[in-house]
Amino acid sequence: MATRAKKAPAASAKGKSPSSVKAPPPAEFSKEEEHHAYREMLLIRRFEEKAGQLYGMGFIGGFCHLYIGQEAVVVGMQMAAKEGDQIITGYRDHGHMLATDMDPKGVMAELTGRRGGYSKGKGGSMHMFSKEKNFYGGHGIVGAQVSLGTGLAFANRYRENGAVSMTYFGDGAANQGQVYESFNMAALWKLPVVYVIENNRYAMGTSVSRASAQTDFSQRGASFLIPGLQVNGMDVRAVKAAGEYALEHARSGKGPIIMEMQTYRYRGHSMSDPAKYRSKDEVQKMRSEQDPIEQIKARMIELGHADEAELKAIDKEVRDVVSAAAEFSQADPEPDPSELYTDILH
Repeated sequence: MATRAKKAPAASAKGKSPSSVKAPPPAEFSKEEEHHAYREMLLIRRFEEKAGQLYGMGFIGGFCHLYIGQEAVVVGMQMAAKEGDQIITGYRDHGHMLATDMDPKGVMAELTGRRGGYSKGKGGSMHMFSKEKNFYGGHGIVGAQVSLGTGLAFANRYRENGAVSMTYFGDGAANQGQVYESFNMAALWKLPVVYVIENNRYAMGTSVSRASAQTDFSQRGASFLIPGLQVNGMDVRAVKAAGEYALEHARSGKGPIIMEMQTYRYRGHSMSDPAKYRSKDEVQKMRSEQDPIEQIKARMIELGHADEAELKAIDKEVRDVVSAAAEFSQADPEPDPSELYTDILH
């Protein structure tokens, strides 16, 4: 007698898998938190604008990937993090360094290849580190940092130190094979890692709809039973709230979690990219309607947390910091030729 096939389980609401997590509502910021977030995001924005200028003037060689537009992601995550939590990311990394309180002078000096840079002028834009700030580098190989960030989480679990590894990568890197090997290990061993996917929609220059079969990046860990949530990466309050949830999930022994930050970069993939794959109107619409810095600026004025004069004073203060970093990065001497043979693993 033929047996009747079992009925497949019904799909969950709106096509989401059981691994979907609803992001918490945006955090309510105090006046101090608004000021902190505004200044941190503005520092990244002004720093990156200056880096773009120096690149155009020939002071920065090699590749240079700017973070303009994505500032709310790393600032919100750092506001949610605790002492000892680590960051590791890809090549669009200057913003992450500044958000961990690395010295703008040291970051800019590394961009220009000077002795005072965080990698002694030998790493450049994509490769600098600060053990003191728990920043484990920008990495030039697409997706390479994901396995390394998973290794950091393994070390945290082994040492039982309560720290969480925040491992950042982009929508393009999300299609790399080593990402899924890392997901599998992290899920098997319940490692304390938060995978932060910065979905800026275009990877190098191809829209996610043309490059990814699954464009809901929060679901990329579904086959490993890794929960994921989508976050408005243009709102620093939304990032902080979701970041607190995700970090607590990982820290409490529940294993890895994925955060898809829906964000947008205003500039090209790198300084050599004219970004002709999208319209100027699209970029301008994002700038005018969702810019993370303009959002918080408008909110501070509306709530009476700051007036135009205060905001201009903060902007001037930040510009002075960036100008000092730029001056240092041009005046600082280049590494001695003998440095070619130091810090080399044999």
